Amino acid sequence: MTPPAGTDAERLRIGLLTREYPPSVYGGAGVHVEFLARALRSLVDLRVHCWAEPDAKPPAEPDATPHTHAAALDHADLALRVLSTDLTMVDAVAGAQLVHSHTWYANLAGHVAKLLHGVPHVMTAHSLEPLRPWKAEELRGGYAVSRWIERTAVESADAVIAVSEGMRRDLVDCYPALADRPDRVHVVHNGIDTRLFRPVPETDALRRHGIDPERPTVLFVGRITRQKGVPHLLRAAKAFDPGVQLVLCAGAPDSKALDEEFRALAGELRRTREHVFWIPEMLPRAELVQFLSQASVFVCPSVYEPLGIVNLEAMACGTAVVASDVGGIPEVVEDGRTGLLVPCGEPAAFEAGLAEAVGSLIGDPGRAAEFGRAGRERAVARFGWDAIAARTVAVYHAALAVAGGAGGGPGTEADTGKGAAS
Repeated sequence: MTPPAGTDAERLRIGLLTREYPPSVYGGAGVHVEFLARALRSLVDLRVHCWAEPDAKPPAEPDATPHTHAAALDHADLALRVLSTDLTMVDAVAGAQLVHSHTWYANLAGHVAKLLHGVPHVMTAHSLEPLRPWKAEELRGGYAVSRWIERTAVESADAVIAVSEGMRRDLVDCYPALADRPDRVHVVHNGIDTRLFRPVPETDALRRHGIDPERPTVLFVGRITRQKGVPHLLRAAKAFDPGVQLVLCAGAPDSKALDEEFRALAGELRRTREHVFWIPEMLPRAELVQFLSQASVFVCPSVYEPLGIVNLEAMACGTAVVASDVGGIPEVVEDGRTGLLVPCGEPAAFEAGLAEAVGSLIGDPGRAAEFGRAGRERAVARFGWDAIAARTVAVYHAALAVAGGAGGGPGTEADTGKGAAS
């Protein structure tokens, strides 16, 4: 069990280290941190340290501190700006009893804080750099730096949180040193706030973008990255029924080359069929919930996905999911119950499988609705943030025990490696 929260004076002092934090959230890791922090505040004395993104408003919460790199590095490589920003975080977390880092952008801050301040470091692995070789296209030489940072943090952390059982397996495969200490790896799934993400009847956001809420709609939401597999969806969409609308809420391309590839594929598709909508800007959450609620089918064509929060968001909004059968997705989407999983192998076969799965649900609205209801039930029952925050605090106490501190230890619920959705 997680030790009781106690009074403010007794609560663990936690430094949460992240690049993304509201209002600057662009991916699943940022969504995770946002909602985890909300749930943790009732359990620990939390201080969030995030990036100060250019032209963005500062975080609204008084316990969140934005950080930036040294001015001399304004035009330097991203990897150098990461190192500089992380060092400011290290200085700021003095006094914390434990630091918890998210993604390679903050992992080095966690590692150096462990060395400098003598406190345990817990890191959450949202994805793994060795399994994302396409990042070299974006980061160039910085990809070698990101891999070094992640390896150093993983192999030295007092506890590593994997967001799925699939991620746990990938961690041990990529970093064999973990095999000698399996007790350091804990599975705590991502969560979903089913009060925010819920089926809604409104359609005004769709109409503003010219989308007909009465037509069958296939929806994609995600960044334009190799990982998210959107080019596969664009090729698969050539086989969709002509009356189906394809809505692509897709932005933030990883590279100029990928942006050009996406635009070319989208343009080619638009020349062969109507009802293709591309929305590059990030939608406000209330509008996103409308899009998810009104979609006939949500598609996640990722070629690598440790868990896939966006699938949980679609399920919570009562929408059937078609997704690739990779990583942690099968731990979220139950094949034949909340959606359909498509094997991700040879590209042409994968794309044909996506088209077939989407077509089967568009052609059977009753089955799609049944999947949507079951998905909503699963999201509510298995992925609540309160339970996930409690399991995270259990990992903190286990890490303190590993590092020789007080509290927790082997035998806590988190040590079983079973996350909130197990």
